[in-house]
Amino acid sequence: MGRVIVSVALSVDGYTEGPGADMSAMPLDESFNVHNAALIRGAGRLLYGGNTYRQMVGYWPTVPDNPDASDAEQEIARRMADGMPVTVVSDSLTEEDTGPWREQTTIVRRTDDLAAIAALRAEDGDTVVFGSRTLWSRLLAEGLVDQLVLMIGPKLVAGDTPAFSGVPATGLTLIDVTRHTDSPAVVLRYQVGEP
Repeated sequence: MGRVIVSVALSVDGYTEGPGADMSAMPLDESFNVHNAALIRGAGRLLYGGNTYRQMVGYWPTVPDNPDASDAEQEIARRMADGMPVTVVSDSLTEEDTGPWREQTTIVRRTDDLAAIAALRAEDGDTVVFGSRTLWSRLLAEGLVDQLVLMIGPKLVAGDTPAFSGVPATGLTLIDVTRHTDSPAVVLRYQVGEP
């Protein structure tokens, strides 16, 4: 049986973006890419909401041609180019929007998302969610998240929307704490639910 693992990068004050949805305000360094590469290495599938998917499909195919891309970024780009399966929950995304990821992308409409994600959990292999706060908030509320991985950067960004806005009270059990070399960020891995 697979797990749904939600990875969230956030500031100490609990935001996933700065004021005005400014991602550059986030305290992210190369450890963010290393962290994401490790999660993708262990995943069988990625799960995105439509907006995050559009950002990813617009970015990762360009990385192999970027001489400044880090080893971790190149690893992620290779995994995506090699056909990493992706499921996208969106009512507006079309097959045309999937571009170079057309063959590896499954689009699920919101009316069918809970059943589709429950089916993914019944398969072998972990499903990892990056970004997609609206999607993972709903999954957390519906009991469809198995692990929550928080990468916390040392900055107060005073963003517009707290990461956990609208999420019901949920018990978590800490299962791991990691600090990447040469980074002030810390990664907390939680099992969702009481012990």
